[in-house]
Amino acid sequence: MVVARAGILTMATADIAMLGHYRAEDLAWYGIGVTLFIVLLLIGIGLLTGTLVMTSHNRGAGRLADCGAVWRRALPYAVLIGLAGTGLCQFAEPFFLLVGQSPAIAAGGGAVTAIAGLALIPTLVYVNSSFFMEGLARPMPGMFVILGGNVLNIMLNGVLIFGLWGVPAMGAEGAILATSVARLCMALLLTGYVWWLPGREMLGIRRPLSGGWWRAGREQWRLGYATGASQGVESVAFNSLTMMAGLLGPLALASYSIALNLTALIFMLALGFGAATAVRVGAARGAGDRYGMVVAGWVGLAATVTIMAGFGLLMWLLREPLATLYSDDAALRVVLPGLILIVACILVPDGGQVVMSFALRGAGDAWTPTALHLLSFFVVMIPAAWLLAFPVGLGTTGLMIAIAMGAATSLAILSLRFWIVTRRR
Repeated sequence: MVVARAGILTMATADIAMLGHYRAEDLAWYGIGVTLFIVLLLIGIGLLTGTLVMTSHNRGAGRLADCGAVWRRALPYAVLIGLAGTGLCQFAEPFFLLVGQSPAIAAGGGAVTAIAGLALIPTLVYVNSSFFMEGLARPMPGMFVILGGNVLNIMLNGVLIFGLWGVPAMGAEGAILATSVARLCMALLLTGYVWWLPGREMLGIRRPLSGGWWRAGREQWRLGYATGASQGVESVAFNSLTMMAGLLGPLALASYSIALNLTALIFMLALGFGAATAVRVGAARGAGDRYGMVVAGWVGLAATVTIMAGFGLLMWLLREPLATLYSDDAALRVVLPGLILIVACILVPDGGQVVMSFALRGAGDAWTPTALHLLSFFVVMIPAAWLLAFPVGLGTTGLMIAIAMGAATSLAILSLRFWIVTRRR
């Protein structure tokens, strides 16, 4: 599950690293262009979290025949969410102009967003099937599919970004087009695998839905609403900092995009631990095992903190090579090592807070984590980011420090909430 989550972001990492060796301007366009897409994608992933939790809950309760219905109900739901997001992505350029971006950044970023939006439906269909397999404690197929998608993305990037084999060089637009094609292939492959899954009759995968797909999934949607709102709050908060970086200029936007991508890449490892924690907590809840819920939640946090600390140390030691990996631009290579040091300090609180959020969802606590995320990121992080970046004058460094402050606040209050919920239960 950890590898599968990381694989979602390594596509963007490959795009950013390859664009950094193409042209800094295209890197800036890509950085701001994917912001709206990422917000919509994370909201969609959150809305589909009910597939993961309810599948694991039914498995833990011994109701295997109900698992397939969870996956079937969520397929049209994923298409509807993706369709709405695709429409919104076509209006990115006027939105960027509205929030004060320059015409050049708004035009370049808007073109990237419009192409990215076309991949929302297949990406969410893939996520739904991946969540279903993970809820069954069978995460390997999703892992192999995402690894194959990454290989395909890198190959297509070489052709479309740099213009190999007679194809015109497309820069940022080529990078996002390559990623979109790879995501479509992933959706087709994993959804087909689920449809032909051995044991499909026992799991009810092809069984007609009873009671209407929408009405019968009320508990599934309820969990998804809360998680979607929570991830929407967090992603809007983080990407509002991208808008602030755009106001600081193209160099600040490019350097912040790289630093945020590094943070997000390691964060996806924590997201994998979080999903695994939700599965374990949900299965224990389905079996009526309170002690199992407690153990699953705190072990998930301990494992995540250990892994994040290790990656933070590695990132601190390799800050100079990482800066070289991401760009040939001399100005970027001057500022990036300092930002990577701050990223190394962000990893533990940022990874820990997402795991505790998933642990609470697995325990059936839907909306409180959303309210706590709102407090941490909108009340703490965004005001701190503006203050540190502009009045104090720290620029991009101030934005990264504010992320650390918001993540630490979120970890503290979510951990307290999990202790209260499991103690009461």
